[in-house]
Amino acid sequence: MAGTALAPGKVRVKTSPMRGHRSRIALVNAVPVTLFLLLLFVYPIIGVLSLSLKGDSGGFTLHWYTDALSGSNLSVLVSTLRISAETAVLSLLVGFVLAHAIARMRPVFAALAMLIVVVPHFISALVRTYGWIIMLGEHGLINTLATSLHAPGAPYDLLYNETGVVIGTTSVMLPYTVLVLQGVMRGVDRRLLAAAAGFGASRPTVFFRIYLPLVAPGIGTAGLLSFILCLGYYITPALMGGSKQTVVAALIDQQVMKQDQWNSAAAFGVILLLLTFAGLGVLGLARLRRKKTAARGGGGSS
Repeated sequence: MAGTALAPGKVRVKTSPMRGHRSRIALVNAVPVTLFLLLLFVYPIIGVLSLSLKGDSGGFTLHWYTDALSGSNLSVLVSTLRISAETAVLSLLVGFVLAHAIARMRPVFAALAMLIVVVPHFISALVRTYGWIIMLGEHGLINTLATSLHAPGAPYDLLYNETGVVIGTTSVMLPYTVLVLQGVMRGVDRRLLAAAAGFGASRPTVFFRIYLPLVAPGIGTAGLLSFILCLGYYITPALMGGSKQTVVAALIDQQVMKQDQWNSAAAFGVILLLLTFAGLGVLGLARLRRKKTAARGGGGSS
């Protein structure tokens, strides 16, 4: 008995044969899924990457990336980044107000409000875009109202420029923003806000010192989601921007369909993919930093 005694503080863990059998079955079931993802996602990405690095003679070259990051192509890329950032900010401003109002409603009215926000998203993007074109046109609803009210500068130039593109893309990204923010705001413990108010904190103090930090992760996620989705969005910028306001997605379409420049289009695709990965990396680092800060705070309080 003495030879089989365990050292103090150690516990003998018995491994079940059934557990190992289940692990092997799970591994076998994961093989088709893994092959499916490799075939439909990884292989095309590798193909696009190799195409962007292939010269006219078939050798290795960085010419397509140099061309994408210079001249008019660079201005298109910068314009796309600017439009995506403006869309993300505008979506956050409007979405925050909507999500905050919905989060304070009763469940029945909140569900109805979310239905109103989300249902237009199920309509074809092409139909919604043409609806915006009709509304924002020179003789559309907005300009007609502005002219009848004798607004300064009316009628306004709201189409085929950056303003029209941002309005259209914001309407597309807004449901995503509201969904993310509303979920985060629903999870905020209202008792914390009531306790702060009970201790004499003013409404701005409660909002900026307690409520805003609690929903900050949702704000970052929603803003980054809108920015990333807008980077490669094509339909609305192509229709509402016209030839004067080209974005990267429209430029890729021109290079493939009209100029037969697959290598240059592939380089732009890789650049957009890297920008997406960079955005996801920033979000991941922010979450990791927040977890470390929370862990240090918990350790200090104990």
